[in-house]
Amino acid sequence: MWITIGILVLIVVLIFVFEYRLRKPDQLVLFESDGKIKLKKARFYPRHFSLTLPKTTYSTQMNIEASAKGNIDIKVKIAVTVAAALANIPELIRVGGWNQNAVAKAEKELEILIHGIVKEYAEKFEIEELTSSKIYEYLLQKININIKNLGLDIISLTIQSFEAIDSKIADAMRQQESARIMEQTEKLNQQARIQATKAKLKADEEILLLENNLELKRYDLKKTELEKESELANKRIEDELNRKRMQLELDKEELNMLKNNPELLMLTPQAARLAEASQSLKNAKTIVSLSPNDFSSGTELIGMFQQFLQSAVSTSKGKIEKDR
Repeated sequence: MWITIGILVLIVVLIFVFEYRLRKPDQLVLFESDGKIKLKKARFYPRHFSLTLPKTTYSTQMNIEASAKGNIDIKVKIAVTVAAALANIPELIRVGGWNQNAVAKAEKELEILIHGIVKEYAEKFEIEELTSSKIYEYLLQKININIKNLGLDIISLTIQSFEAIDSKIADAMRQQESARIMEQTEKLNQQARIQATKAKLKADEEILLLENNLELKRYDLKKTELEKESELANKRIEDELNRKRMQLELDKEELNMLKNNPELLMLTPQAARLAEASQSLKNAKTIVSLSPNDFSSGTELIGMFQQFLQSAVSTSKGKIEKDR
């Protein structure tokens, strides 16, 4: 019994080793179930009941010869890169068949489709009207409509070159394209110069505006400073006038006081200096100098003071003669 079990286990192992394979990361494993083609995600798969397709991309270059209006032959060089579309596996199998070259066969069908689209488009226009960008836009639009039916994804599509087969026409087209590029370059340079000039004018205008605003601010500051100086000068004048008024009032009060009390003349500075000179020096002549400010008290005060001085001098002389 153990021998039988061992033999069965060995047979199962051999069948597994012979039939099952490990799925690689760059492989798509397909199998059929209930009449539908499905994608197997398990790590191992039975090789006789499954189909493996590569996930890698396929690239090709095509040299397509077509005729523009007027039977002018042109040559378009196109490069395209495709890969299997996971969302359209049934369409891929329908086009490429149940074999590992399904993607390559579908890519060949795409080449035939591109040839037809380019030739169809070129026949509608004059050669002067055809450009690489126009061919690319039309080709991409048509391919996007039909690519799902091929079960492929377009990775990249490039128009590498477009020219007339006739060398003279090709030279004329190159010269025309060169002139167009030079004209476009000159326009761009002119626009750049215009933009630079506008920017410079705008900057100069902003600078002048800022300088004008700065000058106005300086004028306002100067005006404010002059107004403050004027206010300060007026304040000083008013203070001086008030001081003089107060001095005048004080002088008037002193004059009135001296009028009413003549004996107060003895308290004046002039009288004090005269008395000091009379008492300290013998045979001294006392000279009393009155400044113009001393006469500002009025003529009556001067008269009264002169009388007092005469009386003081007479008294001093009498004392001197008596001492002799």
